[in-house]
Amino acid sequence: SGEHLVEKRSACFRSLWGWTRYGNQYFHFFPNQLTWAQAQRHCQSLNANLASVCNLGEYQAIQRVILSGARSHVPTWIGGSDAQEERYWFWIDGTRFTYANWCHGEPNNVGGRENCLHMNWTGKI
Repeated sequence: SGEHLVEKRSACFRSLWGWTRYGNQYFHFFPNQLTWAQAQRHCQSLNANLASVCNLGEYQAIQRVILSGARSHVPTWIGGSDAQEERYWFWIDGTRFTYANWCHGEPNNVGGRENCLHMNWTGKI
């Protein structure tokens, strides 16, 4: 099953219509129902990546982008993965994976098949 996606671009793309700026990054929510890999490929077609999270402010900014775009707290892909090695998480854009303020017990590997990160799985902030 697919999820929605939120992607991130650097500030060099100034004044992007429909994109939300947070610091020197821009974010945009896409309601497409895609797999994680399809979502990342879509982002790359726009010279972007699935969103990475560096701090609580950025996490909250991404949640606001999702809420604004979807009008609800829908599960949404972001750029974290441990598909290459279990419990070794990385961001697809190369950002160091240091953010740790996830919901209790997350990220995890539900059913031994959850190798990619999404936000709003519970539908709550």
